[in-house]
Amino acid sequence: MRYQRIERHRKLYPVRMMCQLLKVSRSGFYAWKSRPESQRVKTDCILRPKIHQIHEQSKGVYGSPRICAELKELGHHHGRHKIARLMRLEGLRGCPQRRFKVTTQSDPSHPVAKNLLKQDFTAKRPNQRWAADMTYISTQQGWLYLAIVMDLYSRRIVGWSMDRWMGRQLVVDALLMALGNRNPQGKLIHHSDRGAQYTSDDFRNMLDAKILLAV
Repeated sequence: MRYQRIERHRKLYPVRMMCQLLKVSRSGFYAWKSRPESQRVKTDCILRPKIHQIHEQSKGVYGSPRICAELKELGHHHGRHKIARLMRLEGLRGCPQRRFKVTTQSDPSHPVAKNLLKQDFTAKRPNQRWAADMTYISTQQGWLYLAIVMDLYSRRIVGWSMDRWMGRQLVVDALLMALGNRNPQGKLIHHSDRGAQYTSDDFRNMLDAKILLAV
């Protein structure tokens, strides 16, 4: 396979330099070139650029099973193990999409506030209506959860919090940041889903203390 690499890049780099880097002799390379190619080598040379193209078109998501299926659609019927071998040689790997993570889990023992907004996510002035939500981010170390508070008048994020755990403290910290940044006066409607974090006693007590109307 070292000789094949040299052959593929010989128009870009000197053969002598590549032979030295790959620790092969030039005589061995030229002797290899003079031998007729086997059918396997010919097939590999045809498949490798096609595998690259399919992998790139999938934005790096497809692994050997999906690429094998795509190649069959193009008339190249080869086993998945062969495609996996060629992908390893080319340094290609699939990146399967991660499973969906549920962030909204209601607790039937918690009281639920009325939906005061009734899907009207507009406001006439700052600090009149806030909306809160949680989402998640996939990292190499695992899931990272993000809670935000948005002012529906300006659509600005006025508070946020990140943590590895999806507990009630996550939404409490986001609300604390929003209150510290804006210091709202008077009545303010706070809208969120009915997840256990937003209906917990700690969060509802905090809303009551700051004269906020929960939704």
